[in-house]
Amino acid sequence: MLPLDPQADIGRRAWVDCPKCDDRRQCATCAQGGECRSHWRYLLSNTGSLLHLQCPSCTHVWNHETHFGATRSQG
Repeated sequence: MLPLDPQADIGRRAWVDCPKCDDRRQCATCAQGGECRSHWRYLLSNTGSLLHLQCPSCTHVWNHETHFGATRSQG
């Protein structure tokens, strides 16, 4: 298991499914699309609409494209 990234800050969070541990699956709040107190991800950084995230449960790190707001250029 990876350690938490040094950029991990509880003040910068995102509510996105973790592709590795799927810890939100049995959560009623998450199923309703709410901001659950337990199943959030560290938002390490972003480049436009591309988020760089880390799961506090399993420490998996991944990128998530939101396609929302400022999108990245295709260059």
